Amino acid sequence: MARPVTLFTGQWADLPLKELAPLAKNMGFDGLELACWGDHFDVNAAAESKQYCQEQWKILTDNGLTAFSVSNHLVGQAVCDLIDERHKAILSPGIWGNGDPEGVRQRAAENLKKSAKACRNFIDSKPQKGYDDFAKRFIPILDAFDAVDVNFALEVHPTEIAFDIGSAHRALDAVKNHRRFGFNYDPSHLGYQGVDYVKFIREFKNRIYHCHMKDAWWGHGNGDVGVFGGHTDFGDARRYWDFRSIGHGDVRFEDIIVALNDIGYDGPLSIEWEDIRMDRVHGGSESCRNVKSYDFTPSRQAFDAAFEREK
Repeated sequence: MARPVTLFTGQWADLPLKELAPLAKNMGFDGLELACWGDHFDVNAAAESKQYCQEQWKILTDNGLTAFSVSNHLVGQAVCDLIDERHKAILSPGIWGNGDPEGVRQRAAENLKKSAKACRNFIDSKPQKGYDDFAKRFIPILDAFDAVDVNFALEVHPTEIAFDIGSAHRALDAVKNHRRFGFNYDPSHLGYQGVDYVKFIREFKNRIYHCHMKDAWWGHGNGDVGVFGGHTDFGDARRYWDFRSIGHGDVRFEDIIVALNDIGYDGPLSIEWEDIRMDRVHGGSESCRNVKSYDFTPSRQAFDAAFEREK
């Protein structure tokens, strides 16, 4: 079994992590075990800030490195030691304080407890390989789209790299907010997950490049099958959710039109009709009428402007 080989950074703490990371990669290491001193890993910052953890990960991943652990053993040694001047050289000023031995032990113990949360935050912030691979493969594609002045719109739904608001942000981050990367908005894929499909529009107002109009209902099953579908076919009465013809589901289309108007979306409203319970010509025709009835041109003036003129 080929296991990753990492370097403990304690003996390299005189080097900033930004200098050590490329050096470690050149030496052949797969990753780093970060020491909780120097600028390699700040326990207090990591315990309080996911952004800090992401910044440390970026230094690692930009250099092709990973991490599995952090080391705070110098502080750990101070929890039960007989404290003397030797500890001043290896402890941070915050833990050393005035050097009173019992105070040092107590502060060391609190810092060591905090390192648990810090490590958890750090590990949880690790970029997933799927996003790294996605970025590696898609940035050249997006560059090709850019070269011919075309936008790429990813439809957000389960089985895609972006399936809700949180993962859509991660996908954008992965491709470094490439200007050609945006979304094909489809409320039907968000609603049954419990994702706020109107908030999605406002959250990504500059990235909505296309819109599918599709309805769905959820919470209509008999309790046998959950949100993941339970290996059932569409139209099975046991299903928690199903796609429906527009106007027959639980999607609030007027709220969607208001939000699209608010962000200035002027593209098409493309009906993706999928309702196994209904004749497709009947459903497609009805959906077309319904969408046209929902859509409206936003006002170009304040509704009370006429009163102002009268005054």
